[in-house]
Amino acid sequence: MPTKRDRNEKDSTSKKRRKKTRKNREIIISIYMFVFLFVGMIGYLCHFVNTSGQEMINYSFNKRQQILTSKNSRGTIYSSDGEIVAESLLSEDGKETRIYPYDNLFSHTVGFSTKGRTGIEAMANSYLINAHVSLTEKVENEVSGQKNHGDNVYSTLRTDLQQIASKALGVSKGAIIVSEVKTGRVLAMVSKPDFNPNTIVQDWNGYVKDEKNSVLLNRATQGIYPPGSTFKIITSLAYIRQHPTDFSQYAFTCNGHFTHGQDKINCYHGTVHGGVDLAESFAKSCNASFANIGIGLPRDQFGKMLQELGFGQNLPLNMNYSVSNLSVDGATSDEDMIQISIGQGKAQITPILLHLITNSIAGNGKVMKPMFMDKVLSEDGAIVKQFKPELYKTLMTEEESRVLRELMTGVVENGTGKRLRGLSYTAAGKTGSAEYNHVKEDSHAWFTGFAPAEEPEISVTIIVEGIGSGGDYAVPIAKRIFDGYFGTN
Repeated sequence: MPTKRDRNEKDSTSKKRRKKTRKNREIIISIYMFVFLFVGMIGYLCHFVNTSGQEMINYSFNKRQQILTSKNSRGTIYSSDGEIVAESLLSEDGKETRIYPYDNLFSHTVGFSTKGRTGIEAMANSYLINAHVSLTEKVENEVSGQKNHGDNVYSTLRTDLQQIASKALGVSKGAIIVSEVKTGRVLAMVSKPDFNPNTIVQDWNGYVKDEKNSVLLNRATQGIYPPGSTFKIITSLAYIRQHPTDFSQYAFTCNGHFTHGQDKINCYHGTVHGGVDLAESFAKSCNASFANIGIGLPRDQFGKMLQELGFGQNLPLNMNYSVSNLSVDGATSDEDMIQISIGQGKAQITPILLHLITNSIAGNGKVMKPMFMDKVLSEDGAIVKQFKPELYKTLMTEEESRVLRELMTGVVENGTGKRLRGLSYTAAGKTGSAEYNHVKEDSHAWFTGFAPAEEPEISVTIIVEGIGSGGDYAVPIAKRIFDGYFGTN
C-alpha cells in the first residue's frame, strides 16, 4: 500500500508533467504563431510584388531604374494595328533619343518619357526598361558594350480611330474617348490643345507658363466640366429607382420654363415642349421637366447614388486623373438641386467618369476597367505579359441599364441626336449643352453614347469647349468616329 510520501512524490511528478506539457503547448502555439505570421508576410510580399511591382520600379527614388536603363534601351510602343508610336534610337556614341513618329497625334495618351513620364510611357515604364532577351544576347551585348533592347508594349489604341477623332476635334479645345464596351479597351483618346512630344524639352517652359491653354493637361481624364444635359442620364436613373414600377407614367407640361419660388429654369432657347413623359423629356432634353423631377428626389439617396457611380471616388486608371466631386445630401437647397438635376450649378464631371457611366449602361450595368495595354513582348517576340479585360464594378441593374438604353435610343430617333439616325448602324446617346459662365450663349458641347444601340460594341464620349450645343457640334464628331469604326466612311 503506497505511503503518504509515495503519494506526495507521485503528485509532485504529476504536477511537473502537467507543467511541462503546458509549457510545451505554449511553445508549440508560439511557434505556430510565428510560422503563421512569417507565411503571412511572405504571402503579402508576393501579393505586393505581383500587384504593385510596376509602382515599385517606377518609384522615382528606386535606383533599380538607373541600373536597368544603363543596360537596356527603352522598348518600343506600338498601336494595336502594329504602328510604332514611340521608339528609342541609338546614335553611334550610344546616346538614346526617344522618337514619336506621329508627333502630336498620341501626345497625351502615349505621353512622353522626358521631363517626367506621362501616359502609357509612365504606366508601362517598368516593362519598357526591362529586357527579356536571351542570355547569349545579353553576354554578347555586354562584351560589345551595347545595350539590350527593352521589351515592347502593344497598346489598345487604333491609329485610324485616333486620327479620325483628332481631325474631327480640329483646332477646338476638348477631349474624346473611344472604347470597347465589353472589354474596356481604349481605342482612341484625344485631348486638345495637344503638343509634340518630340520637342517637349525645348517647349517645356512655354507650356508650363501657358495657363490659359493648359496644353499638358489631359482633358479626357483631368478636365472637369459642367456636364449639362448629359447629367440627365443620372437624374433619370435616380427617378427610375424612386419609381421602379411607374416611372413610365411620369407626365409634365412644359411651357418653356420651370419656376420654384424665386428660382427659374429655362429650356434651351426657351423651347416649349408641351406635354411630355420621361422618354420625351429625355429625348428633347427638357430642362423644365428635369428640374421638376430633380426637386422631388430624396437628397440623401441621390447623394449616395452619386458616390456609387464614382463621384468623389478614385477611378481604376493608371494615368493622372481628376476626381469628380459632387455632393448632395439633406442640406442641399432646392435652388442647388434644380441646377444639379440638369447638370448645371455645382454639377462637375470629368469626361472619363461620364464615359464609364455610359459604358455601364451599354454593358448591362457592368463597366470594365479601362485598358491601354494589350500585351508586352520581348524583342524576339516572346510573350512577357498578356493583359486581360477586368470588371471594375456594377453600377446599375440590367433592368435599369435597359431602360436607360431605350431613353438614349430615343435621343437619336426622336430628339437632339437625330444626326445619328437612319445610318447603316444604330446608335444611342445623350447630348449636352453646358453653360459655363453668365453668358447664356457660351456653352460646352457634349455627347456620350454607343453603337449599335441594341448590342453595343463601341462607346464614345466627346466634349468640345465653348462651341455651342451638343446636337450641333458633338454629335457630328461622334458620327465620324462611328463611321470609321463600322467602316462606312
